[in-house]
Amino acid sequence: MLKIWSMKKEQEKAENAGEGTTAPAPKKKRVTAAQLRVQRDLAELSLGNTMTTEFPDPDNILSFILYIEPDEGMYKGGRFSFSFNVTPAFPHEPPKVLCREKIYHPNIDTEGKVCLNILREDWKPVLNLNAVIVGLQFLFLEPNASDPLNKEAADDLRNNRDGFKRNVRQAMAGGTVRGETYQRVLV
Repeated sequence: MLKIWSMKKEQEKAENAGEGTTAPAPKKKRVTAAQLRVQRDLAELSLGNTMTTEFPDPDNILSFILYIEPDEGMYKGGRFSFSFNVTPAFPHEPPKVLCREKIYHPNIDTEGKVCLNILREDWKPVLNLNAVIVGLQFLFLEPNASDPLNKEAADDLRNNRDGFKRNVRQAMAGGTVRGETYQRVLV
């Protein structure tokens, strides 16, 4: 919360600095509600040692990458990255989240779209980025075959859990599963 207030004070100071001078001070961009909320959400994140964030453009906190390295479950040993794009309508709209790797998962399709209820119909403005990140992490611990984007992976998980585990390992190693070639994500 302190960062938000100090950011606002700096903004006011910059606006007032131009008063009384002959040349107008350059206008500083106003901080949007979405930026303030994202800043607060990011300050409250507790990522632990299995996740990290990266900001390709340090001036744009509305677009960042989350890396997840599961330390348990079927996806243990992999490194997965998700692009987060937060719209100006945040928190009234959920962030847009895409998996950047092609992976074999019932809740992530081969184009990277993520099937997570809080990114769709169950989103509420009281939810924050931490809720989304925890949801993504949970998808690696407990893939959900009852709400799939990748129906073949969901069928494997439902009907042949051991076969599904083998397919996950093969896909994570950069192999081919059911005619689809996947990216190597093992670290």
